Amino acid sequence: MADYYIGVDVGGTTVKMGLFSDAGELVEKWEIPTRTENGGNVILPDIVESIESKREALGGNIKGIGMGVPGPVTDDGVVLKCANLGWGVFSAKNELSSLTGVENVCVANDANIAALGEMWKGGGRGFDSIVMVTLGTGVGGGIIVRGKILTGAMGAGGEIGHLKVRSENEEDSCNCGGKGCLEQYASATGIVRMATKKLHPGSASLEESCLSGGQEITAKAIFDGAKDKDQYCVEVVEEFGRVLGLGLANVAQVVDPEAFVIGGGVSKAGDIILDVIKRYYNDHVMFALQNKEFRLAELGNDAGIYGAAKLVIEK
Repeated sequence: MADYYIGVDVGGTTVKMGLFSDAGELVEKWEIPTRTENGGNVILPDIVESIESKREALGGNIKGIGMGVPGPVTDDGVVLKCANLGWGVFSAKNELSSLTGVENVCVANDANIAALGEMWKGGGRGFDSIVMVTLGTGVGGGIIVRGKILTGAMGAGGEIGHLKVRSENEEDSCNCGGKGCLEQYASATGIVRMATKKLHPGSASLEESCLSGGQEITAKAIFDGAKDKDQYCVEVVEEFGRVLGLGLANVAQVVDPEAFVIGGGVSKAGDIILDVIKRYYNDHVMFALQNKEFRLAELGNDAGIYGAAKLVIEK
């Protein structure tokens, strides 16, 4: 009878799951809807039902279940609140173990397990200390030090999107309530926000750029314009790189990673992202931390299930 491990990545819309072999190979992946009504009280039972149906179909033995959730999680698997799931404070690890009868259960923050997955099988291969940056609607982060997730005292380690990178001249508030957060400039929404405002005196004009034709302004359109040497888009991308480079320099001076892995929807712009970040990173960081490796993430939406499985494989 074959032995398997399950990696679970719980999102606000869907729960992604993957079945892994003892050797860490992805055998099969699938999704189920995330039912968040009634405080999300059916999410774990739905996950368990799906795992059980897979176990029955394969006739195998589940040796471990790893799970990532969108919120802070302590080292012992206690979720400290997942607002978009409707969850409060409870031991997701103990409940999942009780429902499945599987003792080898681990639960962690979703950004952290994505970082672990990229280190194991993706853009961070070959390193054991990385910082993963996820550039999407917001800015997420996961920090791995010597193969271990840096969770912090309250499970909120790696929340780099709320680093303060500007202390003045910012009128808009971040979703966290603060002002000047990295997320306000380096996320997909932040890049668009910058592109629709005057960057600084003497900057190129939005009206004279390729963005002025009445089409929707998106992060992709801005990076595409920069690749085509549109001056306004180039200046927006430079500002993006300047702010993110500063933020990552501050992170490096605390955790000293071997590499940075850049993922999320914005990262699809490719090497232009890495080039501009590296340049400003080296401008801001001390000499001993310069010239770190910068790589693009490779696993896409599967990073979470890989990282979740890694939590319990070879444990």
